[in-house]
Amino acid sequence: MILAAGKGERMRPLTLTTPKPLLEAGGKALIVHHLERLKAAGFCQVVINHAWLGAQIESALEDGSNFGVVITYSREQQPLETAGCIIQALPLLTGTGQDWFLVVNGDIWCDFNLAHLTPPTGQTTALLVMVDNPPHHPDGDFGLDHHGRVHDHGSPTLTFSGISLLHRSLFEGLEHGQRKLAPILTAAMDRNQVQGIHHRGLWFDIGTPERLTELDRQLTRQEEV
Repeated sequence: MILAAGKGERMRPLTLTTPKPLLEAGGKALIVHHLERLKAAGFCQVVINHAWLGAQIESALEDGSNFGVVITYSREQQPLETAGCIIQALPLLTGTGQDWFLVVNGDIWCDFNLAHLTPPTGQTTALLVMVDNPPHHPDGDFGLDHHGRVHDHGSPTLTFSGISLLHRSLFEGLEHGQRKLAPILTAAMDRNQVQGIHHRGLWFDIGTPERLTELDRQLTRQEEV
């Protein structure tokens, strides 16, 4: 699932007329970078949620055939936050024998190989990709111990990349509506049910026009090499 429903208010004026996932870097829309990486990693079915200017996303991506995937859209009248959107889309994400699913924030860029995300064993219900803390988020989000367990206390801290492999049981019994993912994850951490991978490669949180410009420079430089 690619999360693509936010209004991108910090990206204005760019997002006044264009949904954030369709903003371009390196000559491609941010969401197209995701689709290409998903396809390369072997994912063939993608759910995309949208709200703000969502019709533009559907018009640009259609059914996904141009990218070698099958896209299903989860439409929201108002953004349901990072967990509410998953709860609404859960019937599209899971089914018989399909308890795990990948979630990627639409407003990031990362060179992590998504094929490395495989369902953990045991009681784990979430596998998070963690990155070094960027300058705009120096205190990070969670810690990662030497056993690969993620926790929300102590140090050192890392930043959640916005890439995760989640089990449907995380959302069992939760009502539909606006709901954030972080409290659900921290509750699972308290039960020792969250594992993490520390990715030391490139990662961009596209939260401002300046960061979008920097990503564009980085990708353009790579193409020139």
